[in-house]
Amino acid sequence: MRAKITALGCYTPPRILTNYELENLVDTSNEWILERTGIRERHIADPDIATSDMGTEAARKALAQAGVDPKSLEAIVLCTVTPDMFFPSTACLIQHHLGAPRAWGFDLIAACSSFVYGLNTVAQFVQSGLHRRVMVIGADTMSRIIDYTDRNTCVLFGDGAGAMIVEPAEEGEDAGLIDFIGEIDGAGGEYLKMPAGGSRMPPSHETVDKRLHYVHQDGQQVFKYAVRKMYELCAEILKRNHLTAADVAVLIPHQANKRIISATADRLGLPPERVMINIDRYGNTTSATIPLATQDAIAQGSLKKGDLVLFVAVGAGYTAGASLWRWAY
Repeated sequence: MRAKITALGCYTPPRILTNYELENLVDTSNEWILERTGIRERHIADPDIATSDMGTEAARKALAQAGVDPKSLEAIVLCTVTPDMFFPSTACLIQHHLGAPRAWGFDLIAACSSFVYGLNTVAQFVQSGLHRRVMVIGADTMSRIIDYTDRNTCVLFGDGAGAMIVEPAEEGEDAGLIDFIGEIDGAGGEYLKMPAGGSRMPPSHETVDKRLHYVHQDGQQVFKYAVRKMYELCAEILKRNHLTAADVAVLIPHQANKRIISATADRLGLPPERVMINIDRYGNTTSATIPLATQDAIAQGSLKKGDLVLFVAVGAGYTAGASLWRWAY
């Protein structure tokens, strides 16, 4: 049984933080941010909005697009590094908000690779015959763990959510998951992390004073790894499926940095019109970048029924993954 994506819904909070506003917060400039990252603006959640709120809105839009009742959902996987709280899981909160009593679920944490991992996970539920209608949600409120005195990280991230419904393909239908590759490399864990808040370094006055509950990143190390690994995974998944970059209608990469995306596309030999880049309007929304970029690819006509689409991401951990699909609608 083959799993296919049947619906997509996204949500971004209405408030927008521009590069020009960041110029008033830290020693930076619109030109510097745009040249180094490709970002012009990002969406920021209001104080009373949490990850579960954004995830619920995205999920409702996906359900509305599919025209199905939330009671028909059998599982919900919520991908995030910014849960509402450690427990209960944010998947539990969303399940309750949606009114999906039949669904079980859990949170999946793989940083910026979370959605690619989650999408493959729910696809296996369908392909094994365990479930017939499942949902994967990527939602992150990154503004809550960003230090707005650190110019190296505060310019990068935004808030948002996206959800996909996955169901079985019809018999004989050429649509759905073709292949997936996932990798982790724990040696890279030191280069991108939130040091405090867990069992290693519980919250204390000292950890707060030292600003250890925010994202800490060695940008140069992360950049080098991401450029190499995104290309390697794309090349490998195409090769082992006897395909080339010419067969791919659109590459939808994690939106961390425009230069990383462009370097990956250049090495694959993909022209710009077949690579989805929307980081300029959203920044890095972590687990929400893939669904947000997919939504925009559909809207601009880059992704259509029957197209081959390649998702790829690299995240803290390090985590990395590539997922190849035949688009179903």
